[in-house]
Amino acid sequence: MQRIHFEHDSSRYLDKLEPVERQLDERIAEFESDLIQIRRHLHSHPEPSGEEQQTTRYLADRLRSLGLAPHMCHDDIGLFVDLDVGNPTEHSPLVAVRADIDALRLTDRKTVDYASRHEGLAHACGHDAHSAMVYGSARVLSEFNGNGPNSPCARVRFIFQPAEEICQGAHLMIKQGALEHVDAILGIHLEPRRPVGTIGIRYGTMTAHCDEVRIRVEGRGGHAARPHHSSDPVAAAGYLVTSLYSLLPRSVDACKAAVFTIGRIEGGHASNVIPDRVELHGSLRTTDTESRGILHRQMYNICANVGASTGNRIDVQFCNALSAVRNDRLITAYVERASRRVVGDERVERITQPSMGGEDFSVYQEQVRGCQFRLGCAGSDDWPPLHSPLFDIDERVLALGSRILARAALLLSVSATRRTAPSSDDGLLPETKVHSGPCTDD
Repeated sequence: MQRIHFEHDSSRYLDKLEPVERQLDERIAEFESDLIQIRRHLHSHPEPSGEEQQTTRYLADRLRSLGLAPHMCHDDIGLFVDLDVGNPTEHSPLVAVRADIDALRLTDRKTVDYASRHEGLAHACGHDAHSAMVYGSARVLSEFNGNGPNSPCARVRFIFQPAEEICQGAHLMIKQGALEHVDAILGIHLEPRRPVGTIGIRYGTMTAHCDEVRIRVEGRGGHAARPHHSSDPVAAAGYLVTSLYSLLPRSVDACKAAVFTIGRIEGGHASNVIPDRVELHGSLRTTDTESRGILHRQMYNICANVGASTGNRIDVQFCNALSAVRNDRLITAYVERASRRVVGDERVERITQPSMGGEDFSVYQEQVRGCQFRLGCAGSDDWPPLHSPLFDIDERVLALGSRILARAALLLSVSATRRTAPSSDDGLLPETKVHSGPCTDD
């Protein structure tokens, strides 16, 4: 069985790409204003997860104008499109570049002419910019004349994915063929805690494992004046929250990041009635599988014990499990080198700790090797954070992201070969200065 092999040393391919890099940069500079226009259009027309039909059609039209033939997914929600650069062979690797396209259910409170026109919806996580940057890399590579004797060849797939915010879009895209024949995948995420023009790179675990937790406390309700006639599920729920918050952190190694948070409690309809049922909804975040397993077991035990001591039945369910983003060492090294070519060595930082946020880019990485990296998008020191109603970007990031993605896709392509025998690509980290830097919630 053949598999793709990426060379450990990409430095010998950089000189080959240098003339191409200049062409890419010059062309992206020429259509940078178009990237801004695309991003602003998407920003002012946000659509929630699972309803991104107009966004999909808009992006498909832009891609068709480049002479590409996008594959529209079910109900015109999400798309992907393939591009041959130069004259690749059937043995050439296929590198995917992924953007997410959905918006948040949140009211945009910015006073700009491209603010959201849809009440209660906003691109407050930068997916509009992700889409514009992936489009930018597709445009510049589609216009690249790679037919010279020393010109690089590449096969690239551009994925525009819906429903990232509800952790379902990657599964949907994979079911519809978005990962077929793909050998490596690249992803981006904006970072408002970093100045525009800076890049955050992390090897290994980038985000947390995420579990949605649903807990049901069921017992016997009654009159508010006679709680002794009931099992009082409300009191049991309060005791349960305190127990979980107190005991879970002491169940795992304090050096391994883990956090559990209750975000919603529902129960009852009247102030003088003790309800029969209370439901709690929370989120468990862990950065290693051992801690995740320990906390799952401990939550079952705590719920069973609180239920027994209060006379209630307490059931716990773990739903919508999402694995951590784990960046492949060698693919990440290529992305780091591409980033350094664009912004310079001193503006690329190694992220020292994983984020406790979640990202369904991890779903792709369960099947192919990949890397997701962070692009600084802040125009000042007090820039609004992700998921803020005031979130915005310094739009210079659009050209920078397009340049990095195009370079990384080409660099991976020209350094790859197919081998019949198995090979290990667990390359050493490139020799470089390590900086600390934040990796915030997604």
